[in-house]
Amino acid sequence: MSVPMLLASASPIRAELLRRAGFAPEIANARIDEGAIRESLLADGAPPRDIADALAEAKARKIGAKHPDKLVIGCDQVLDLDGTLLSKPESPEAAKDQLSRMQGKRHTLYSAAVVAEEGAPVWRHIGQVRLRMRELDAAAIEAYVERNWDSIRHTVGCYKIEEEGVRLFSAIDGDYFSVLGMPLIELVNYLVLKGADRP
Repeated sequence: MSVPMLLASASPIRAELLRRAGFAPEIANARIDEGAIRESLLADGAPPRDIADALAEAKARKIGAKHPDKLVIGCDQVLDLDGTLLSKPESPEAAKDQLSRMQGKRHTLYSAAVVAEEGAPVWRHIGQVRLRMRELDAAAIEAYVERNWDSIRHTVGCYKIEEEGVRLFSAIDGDYFSVLGMPLIELVNYLVLKGADRP
């Protein structure tokens, strides 16, 4: 008997990744106060990977409590640049500033997934990817943001490597799917073992 699943995320790419893998998740946007959770954990000295994990768990728990009959997947991604967490840019100017800080440097993405069953976490994984951005001048950054703002405005790094953003990088060390926001291989392994729903 297959087990129905629900993705607690409004991210189109995460839903698409699961569909392309042969699953048919229901979608429910988990409305949590991400900023408050992040700030509280930072104040306690939590490392970035723990913050990603906590945010993913909060989403899985919130939606899982409403749907105890389903496997609920919560996901989140954080970007660590020299010990500072970067957030989604609020404006094109913020994106340009963020990319200026990142150019020529390495940063780390942590992509967490937590699965809840009957409202409680039963599985988790945090993918870690190290990326080195090319050295970019102000004109290149400005042109990139102007061309891609509508696409990158909802990303923590101001880029999508499945689009033009891949040109920003000289090296990527880690799993492609984790860069997109979901440790897909590990998650699929678990879902197959659980007999999660397929189309």
